[in-house]
Amino acid sequence: MFARIREDIRCVFDRDPAARNTFEVLTTYPGLHAIWHFRIANWLWRCGCKYLARLVSAFSRWLTGIEIHPGATIGRRFFIDHGMGVVIGETAEIGNDVTLYHGVTLGGTSWNAGKRHPTLQDGVVVGAGAKVLGPITVGKNARIGSNAVVAKDVPEGATAVGIPARVITKGSVGSEQDARRKAMADKIGFEAYGMSSDMPDPIARSINNMLDHMHAVDAKISQMCKALEEMGRHDCSGKLPDLKAEAFVAPEDSDKGA
Repeated sequence: MFARIREDIRCVFDRDPAARNTFEVLTTYPGLHAIWHFRIANWLWRCGCKYLARLVSAFSRWLTGIEIHPGATIGRRFFIDHGMGVVIGETAEIGNDVTLYHGVTLGGTSWNAGKRHPTLQDGVVVGAGAKVLGPITVGKNARIGSNAVVAKDVPEGATAVGIPARVITKGSVGSEQDARRKAMADKIGFEAYGMSSDMPDPIARSINNMLDHMHAVDAKISQMCKALEEMGRHDCSGKLPDLKAEAFVAPEDSDKGA
């Protein structure tokens, strides 16, 4: 149990640059409180204590502004940022490393029993105010733009925006260039949210060009560093070797000596 709590706290620090310390996260993050309440409610639900489970869920909604049905299925490292107005239905399924922003609804479109809420696979990010409706599947690492209304499946790695939502990037599974961009974005602490060369957005293209340029500069610095190591002039671990002054002879001094 404590291992899961530590994992939840690390997850907040990984995805929210505003998080300053553990005490602040423990006491002021409603998304974290809602997840802990859900685990209690879900355990009661699976044990058959459905009224008590709904009671815990109602208390959590009153306290945090987040409503998670105790019958939902939620994976590890789930993060709800801000959280107010988030609604997650009974048959919703959420994978690992999923992020939801405030105002997101994982809702149903039918009153029939059975699967009626969406499935979000690993690594999905859903922007603020988005509505994901019906028994659809949002593929791994897909992105849902803010205020989008999604009623159809979203492919793996794709980005969907608009009302009704349309897929504007088809995903970049296996794309070497996009993999490099993501690695560079992770390195500098920037989440390249929905950025791809197919987006009709000059700012998005500019950010992608910056990431490509940074990757090229990074590669050149690595090559220079390697060459200096081979010459014995520099240690790329960050430590400079001791260089004696006599190892460097000015050109005019060498001429005089001759």
